[in-house]
Amino acid sequence: MLSFSSLHLPPPKPSLLSLSPVPLCLPPSKSLIFTPRIKPMTPTTVSPRLQSSCSSSATKANPKNQTQNPSSYDLKIAIIGFGNYGQFLAKTLISQGHTVLAHSRSDHSLAAKSLGVSFFLDPHDLCERHPDVILLCTSIISTETVLKSLPLQRLKRNTLFVDVLSVKEFAKNVLLDVLPHDFDIICSHPMFGPQSAKHGWDGLYFVYENVRIGNEENRVNRCKKFLEIFEREGCKMVEMSCQEHDKYAAESQFLTHTVGRVLEMLKLESTPINTKGYESLLDLVENTSGDSFDLYYGLFMYNRNVLEMLERLDLAFEDLRKQLFGRLHEVVRKQLFGNAESRKVVQENYSKGHLNGAAALSSSSKSVRFQGSAQTYKYEAENSSCSDDSSKLKIAIVGFGNFGQFLAKTFVQQGHSVLAYSRANYSDAAQRLGVSYFSNADDLCEEHPEVIVLCTSILSTEKVLKSLPFQRLKRSTLFVDVLSVKEFPRNLFLQHLPSHFDILCTHPMFGPESGKNGWNRLAFVFEKVRIGSEGSRVSRCDKFLDIFARERCRMVEMSCAEHDWYAAGSQFITHTMGRVLEKLGMESTPVNTKGYETLLNLVENTAGDSFDLYYGLFMYNVNAMEQLERLDLAFESLKDQLFGRLHGVLRKQLFGSSDNSQDLSEEPSDAKFSQNSAALVSSCLETLNAENN
Repeated sequence: MLSFSSLHLPPPKPSLLSLSPVPLCLPPSKSLIFTPRIKPMTPTTVSPRLQSSCSSSATKANPKNQTQNPSSYDLKIAIIGFGNYGQFLAKTLISQGHTVLAHSRSDHSLAAKSLGVSFFLDPHDLCERHPDVILLCTSIISTETVLKSLPLQRLKRNTLFVDVLSVKEFAKNVLLDVLPHDFDIICSHPMFGPQSAKHGWDGLYFVYENVRIGNEENRVNRCKKFLEIFEREGCKMVEMSCQEHDKYAAESQFLTHTVGRVLEMLKLESTPINTKGYESLLDLVENTSGDSFDLYYGLFMYNRNVLEMLERLDLAFEDLRKQLFGRLHEVVRKQLFGNAESRKVVQENYSKGHLNGAAALSSSSKSVRFQGSAQTYKYEAENSSCSDDSSKLKIAIVGFGNFGQFLAKTFVQQGHSVLAYSRANYSDAAQRLGVSYFSNADDLCEEHPEVIVLCTSILSTEKVLKSLPFQRLKRSTLFVDVLSVKEFPRNLFLQHLPSHFDILCTHPMFGPESGKNGWNRLAFVFEKVRIGSEGSRVSRCDKFLDIFARERCRMVEMSCAEHDWYAAGSQFITHTMGRVLEKLGMESTPVNTKGYETLLNLVENTAGDSFDLYYGLFMYNVNAMEQLERLDLAFESLKDQLFGRLHGVLRKQLFGSSDNSQDLSEEPSDAKFSQNSAALVSSCLETLNAENN
């Protein structure tokens, strides 16, 4: 019977079933069982993010500049497992002048021939060629079987074995268990592949541990020669123990793949109003979708640290949901029990489905709702050489916080006259920017600005709008909002503004962080909700839009309803993932992948936004609830797959293969595994551990 201990799963933990109803108590990200100890190959600086101690080597040795005899660098390397990854490595090995042999269960002789590799269908034939190095490029799940099938007796006794698996403790233990003691062992992980390294390996991480290298000079030199293959390509060489690798990889690699697979299940698509954060998520999905589920399952099954990471991710998502629904609960209670009039309003809202607590839209509603209507239009800037006074506007910014000041800076640079009003005193900031500041709204309105730009928070917009003395403004004043939701301010303007005021609803899809280096190609979404037909009013609207067109924004004209549909799928999902990951206390590691760097950047970009902004995206976008539910379902579905597969392993161990247990390569047929199977896993682990002891 297969020993479960060889799978290296962690000790029993509380089941995921018990995680959701309890208060959040996230374990600290560094509460694992050992302290990082990383041995350098040659010193260099790793990621600027990394605060912990780490040494690595990123020195790129140009083969053209080598003074040694090129033959001194030649190795005879046999690749076992000549699929995509084996072929990917072989290409570089050949380019450096090494002799490459290959064996695989499938016939890859044509691919081998095209690369200049000698292919062998029979492993005996390959081993009789006495390669210096055996490079295992098998899948995680098949590694032990393949290794045991090799005719080790036909190899030289001191042959060097190297694996390139994404998990390292498992690989190390298998190699030590199966190989004779006189074989050398390097456990390595090139933290890149055909997709992430299609433009070269420069700056990418190569992690390794010299597990067992003989003392003889020729064996030590052979090990160095093999490692130099990656160093010469510019890899960052990081020497660390297999245990350390798996601890870091549980966060960087497994978490990245988990987020990528969850988002892939949402079938995310590019929209006309992509933000930079959403673009990074799309890239993440693209980079992880090419990997098989076997690879992902292997990361889960053979790294003892990942179950804790999965539980923490589950807790973080559940805690975010509690924050949102707790805030929503307070709002509903206030409306229901505040007074009779408020009760009537909330009942009407519920019947119309305007509150996010209403049933979510069906997943197919997108094609029905916006089919043929989500057209975008590019607004062309007026001749930029036109700088006469007639093109300048008097713009009043109401709400002069960070975003108001961010816009004001560009307005002033373009020569517009800018006024500002805010409940807090920003007179010093206004003076630095060349803005006239007013602490009284009446005083500001009596200056008769042509445009009022509301830069308030989503939650305070209605209150601020109602407080403005409309009677002191010119009757045709143009009102503009810049909120991240659009149907809400549109309805608010139409309900509260006098009919003779013009209305332009906009969303600059950038801010002080994403727009700090300019607005070029950043999306500016707008709808001309109500613009008077007089030439002066049409011209004034165009002049305002021209401010953003001159800064080279990508001008997208669409309805507020369309905006909110797209934003729920792009902006709300981006902020949700950023906040969930922030709760994990993610930190840079010595072995960051590109995907993990993407997640760190996402957290950094969303962490600066207040919870009020995120809650506003949820509360005032009718589509947000559907997206939250779809995200929840996708995460549950992924757990179903993982625990369903694990359930099959446990059944085989408990009952053998004589029953009708599922094959490990098949997906479970039961609909729900994640929570119940988690409890079963913990129970079975206790039983197995007790039996083993």
